[in-house]
Amino acid sequence: MRRRNELTEEEMKIIKKTISDDEAFDLFFRDCYLRNLRPATIEYYKNEFHAAKKFISIPLVECEQKGIEELILQSKKVMKITTINTRLRALRAFYNYLNKNKLIEKNPMKNIKLLRDRQKTIETLDNKEIEALIRVLRKKKTFIGFRDEVVLLVFLDTGVRLSELIGIEVDDVRDNKIIIRKTKNLFERIVYLSDTTQEQLKRYLMIRGYVETNKLFINRDNKELKPHSIQTSFSKYGKEAKISKRVSPHTFRHTMAKRMIMAGVDAFSLMTILGHSDMTITKRYVNLWGPDIEQKHKQYGALKGLKL
Repeated sequence: MRRRNELTEEEMKIIKKTISDDEAFDLFFRDCYLRNLRPATIEYYKNEFHAAKKFISIPLVECEQKGIEELILQSKKVMKITTINTRLRALRAFYNYLNKNKLIEKNPMKNIKLLRDRQKTIETLDNKEIEALIRVLRKKKTFIGFRDEVVLLVFLDTGVRLSELIGIEVDDVRDNKIIIRKTKNLFERIVYLSDTTQEQLKRYLMIRGYVETNKLFINRDNKELKPHSIQTSFSKYGKEAKISKRVSPHTFRHTMAKRMIMAGVDAFSLMTILGHSDMTITKRYVNLWGPDIEQKHKQYGALKGLKL
């Protein structure tokens, strides 16, 4: 029997130079290290790739657009839209790298868009809730309680991220400002402290004293403070203060942003203070506080004062 002239898809796969998932991962993460991506970003990629393989039955390097679409459909049954989009961003970075370096013929993410999701109002704390948190901390009369009061003041004064706060060293504190070195976008920036925070920080440094680590905030064993410890503690303080909202470092960052906006700070200055890479997220902050915008409209609306 005479052979067909054209090769089948299976035969073409044998001829084609292929790369395994492990080889692709090695190359991708090597590139991540060369670009000096944050360890947290690299860990995020690793976790998302591992999770994606549970939904895709073939090697990721062999996946086509239909495979990604099937992943989305299956994921929607068990995940929130934000979680799916987080996974899609990781896969997009992976396939873009492979396609750019000609390690795969087609990019399965080329025509895949992030899923539309409703923009939720970001929760922030009001004056009474902040004061209730401070009261809970002051009742403790412990080193940890006072340390966390200062941590709260720094969060609310500067809007720093949790990872940035953990990275602050004693030498980074300069009178009314702190140099933030461990930033998300690798650009150092300066944040400023109110008189209240300055005074409490000075008292904290006196009580802290000299310890082996140069990190500003330490635990009861005089060791470097861990992010999880701060998150867990403030969640517990929120419950003690009978605050129904989520109490977390991210909530403090949003609260700071809102208070600055309502005080009249311009978006560009806020972007610089918060360390945003572009104006996109800052604009979202400006547009999010519905009830406050409504109040401003009532106060300053164009028709106010007209006798019509």
